Amino acid sequence: MNSEEEFYDAVTGFDSDNSSGDFSEANHKVAEMLDLDPHQSDRTGKHNGETEIQENGIKRHRTSLPAPMFSRNDFSVWSILKKCIGLELSKITMPIVFNEPLSFLQRITEYMEHIYLINKACSHADPLERMQAVAAFAVSAVASQWERTGKPFNPLLGETYELTREDLGFRFISEQVSHHPPISAFYSEGLNKDFIFHGSIYPKLKFWGKSIEAEPRGTITLELLKHNEAYTWTNPTCCVHNVIIGKLWLEQYGTVEIVNHSTGDKCVLNFKPCGLFGKELHRVEGHIQDKNRKKLCVIYGKWTECLWCTDPTTYETYKKNEKRGGEQKKTKPSEDVIKSENDEADDMPEVQDTVQFIPGSKLLWRINCRPPNSSQMYNFTSFAVSLNELEKGMEAILAPTDCRLRPDIRNMENGNMDVASKEKERLEEKQRAARKERAKDEVEWHTRWFHQGTNPYTGTSDWLYSGGYFDRNFSDCPDIY
Repeated sequence: MNSEEEFYDAVTGFDSDNSSGDFSEANHKVAEMLDLDPHQSDRTGKHNGETEIQENGIKRHRTSLPAPMFSRNDFSVWSILKKCIGLELSKITMPIVFNEPLSFLQRITEYMEHIYLINKACSHADPLERMQAVAAFAVSAVASQWERTGKPFNPLLGETYELTREDLGFRFISEQVSHHPPISAFYSEGLNKDFIFHGSIYPKLKFWGKSIEAEPRGTITLELLKHNEAYTWTNPTCCVHNVIIGKLWLEQYGTVEIVNHSTGDKCVLNFKPCGLFGKELHRVEGHIQDKNRKKLCVIYGKWTECLWCTDPTTYETYKKNEKRGGEQKKTKPSEDVIKSENDEADDMPEVQDTVQFIPGSKLLWRINCRPPNSSQMYNFTSFAVSLNELEKGMEAILAPTDCRLRPDIRNMENGNMDVASKEKERLEEKQRAARKERAKDEVEWHTRWFHQGTNPYTGTSDWLYSGGYFDRNFSDCPDIY
């Protein structure tokens, strides 16, 4: 057995003495869902207080998970990680208690939570305002990771996830296109044909003794079709601290460059590392410049809270006055600016003050409020809570490879931890056996919905959508579950 297989054969068992057997079968059942026929969507009805269709046909998704998360207090990650310092964590199988009941493909879908920012970018006539909206979208895409210390399930090779949200105006499809290395490809489009959002993600995970670092690989591309513009960027590095002892906490750091390939404009965002005494924790600062490198505006804020922009002269003047030692009062934005449907999230880090508002700044984005019981639901956002929802009749139209049909994730969501752990082991063993069989027969794996190619804007290697998923011909999909 080679070293790669040994990593995947690591202990994945879950101590049955610590299982969540107290949850009754009645509590495990997802609330009865709704008929998917769009012609019936003008009815009004509520199901167990979670899912309803309004008179205008917009469906409300569930607001909580079927079962609360399992306590991790009795489990030590150190017993596994101490042998893995400096290794890639994608090659290490962790006990299921350290997971959250979502696949990494579903975690990628959380980029779409703040899709209104893409819609805003599409509506602006001014290219500077479009870049501001795109920059806010790029920051918002990582905001859901705040306090999310659970590990998403590694997707199986060939696994897919689709999401259509008519209320938000988009549809989304992703596929696990490679297992070694793990690469996830995604494609989303506006239902009004106004944008295309696509990319491939290869997070390189490493354990450094006290922390786990996820270095992003892969290009993210946003095309605004009406304006004939394309923007590309790469996400910042994510790091989870105190994995051995103490309270887990997370930070993002690194430089993100968003390039408008049509105008030559560029947005440079610096996700600041925590620094001494946590002064810079979660802070983001940067600027937008034109093709001649002239600064057009300054952007500042926190990826866990909000993002503002102001003109460079105002920003520099403010910073100079601050440096002169004049103990300036922290000016707060007006009440009508603060009060929006996107209030700051609960459980803000104890360490830091809120973002220091510079007079004259424009609000670009504010994080959505999380559900009041979020801490009992893996710190999910409202959007994340809905991602694994399996509605009545949905199995008939989903691809058989869709994440929602994974028995290990479904059982974990329902609180059946012992069953979830056994199913996870079974699926991993099935995947190993299939890989050995292909190697024996000298058969190559063929992706179904994406193909390897070249990003048309950056010239770098990328995974591109082949099309056809929503025609729903799933006859040749692999049996992975």
